[in-house]
Amino acid sequence: MMRKNRWFILGGAVVLAGFLVFLGLGHNSQAQNFTAKVERGAIHDVVEATGTINAVTTVQVGSQVSGSIAKLNADFNSRVHKGDVIALIDPALFEGAVQQAKADLDNARANLVAAKANVDKERAVAVQTRADYERSVDLNRSNLLSQQLLEQAKASADSAAAAVGAAVAAVTQAEAQVSQKEATLRIAQTNLDYTVIRSPIDGTVVARNVELGQTVAASLQAPTLFTIAQDLTKMLVYTKTDESDVGNIHPGKAVTFKVDAFPKEVFHGVVKQVRMNPTMVQTVVTYDTIIEFENADRKLFPGMTAYVTIPVDSIENALKLPNTALRYRPPMSIEELRAAYARHGIDPDAPSRNSGSAGAAGSSAPTKKPARETAVVWKLRSSDNTMEPVQVSLGLTDHTYTEVAGVLTGSLKEGDELVIRSILAKSQGPSGIRR
Repeated sequence: MMRKNRWFILGGAVVLAGFLVFLGLGHNSQAQNFTAKVERGAIHDVVEATGTINAVTTVQVGSQVSGSIAKLNADFNSRVHKGDVIALIDPALFEGAVQQAKADLDNARANLVAAKANVDKERAVAVQTRADYERSVDLNRSNLLSQQLLEQAKASADSAAAAVGAAVAAVTQAEAQVSQKEATLRIAQTNLDYTVIRSPIDGTVVARNVELGQTVAASLQAPTLFTIAQDLTKMLVYTKTDESDVGNIHPGKAVTFKVDAFPKEVFHGVVKQVRMNPTMVQTVVTYDTIIEFENADRKLFPGMTAYVTIPVDSIENALKLPNTALRYRPPMSIEELRAAYARHGIDPDAPSRNSGSAGAAGSSAPTKKPARETAVVWKLRSSDNTMEPVQVSLGLTDHTYTEVAGVLTGSLKEGDELVIRSILAKSQGPSGIRR
């Protein structure tokens, strides 16, 4: 009898343990909710972009003549002034060309003098032959000179007159030769002057592309010897902003940016220009936004990457909720979801941010012009650990938190817990998380 009672007690314990396990499994099958609190604080809507720091004016200094570099008077980071000699190309060949051009010019000028003297000579001969012809005419009238000699005198006079014309033309040709040789001399002198490379602006050498003794060839295009940045105390940031953001960016708007070289420092600038020239990459349209800033201590260098923040709007002491709560959809069927909305007076067909919900943003009631976006969030009741849909109107967002501009149905206050994620047991199917 004692043994039967013992087996009866043992069997009851097994049944009780099985029942408890069943209850435990049932409990574990319930959804596990993760929540985030409704907070109060500031929301700042900003446009973020990445850009490159550049000097306001950058000049590439090249060479218009070919030759080997004989001198280098500037190096990286050298401060130069306008007119300073920063490099010299070996001038020997160009000096020879200048001397040859000068000699050719002197020869042409001498030929001009000779041509002018020849004109005077030919004119004297022409006067003499003309006088001889006139005397021959008088003698022929007196039958003292034959007709043949008269004709010879006339031919000599005409020839002398033609010779004067030729001499005058030779003078003109000699003058043209002088002008041509003068031009050749100017070209040779200009090429010689080009062997001296001078800085065109006041600035800082940011790049030197040649070495002493290197030969530069300017036959096809002018090779770049130096790159000089003007006044590095004032610089620009070139950024590309999405077409959806350019409507909120205006010249004069204050911006901040950071660089990798000084990660703990924030630099300030202003928008100078939004250029209308679009750039399209894989159907994404961007516009260049130019930001100017002061670089008085020359801390920032050309070419640095800048991470720019352009403020658009901000609000202080706003009731705000996490955007993850706006994307949450409870693990319910469509019918269950509509029934839950109906119990709380929410129109399921109204436009909203999350699936199957309606919502708007406002401080007390939804506005019509312009219409605010609405959404439904799910508040977790602390009393019975159940979820309640709350319809809200939405205001400003920083893409992490969104302002609750108004509560349309239900109640929502600072400190309330909003469901952002639900996890079900595997036997219960999907978690209901909207990813």
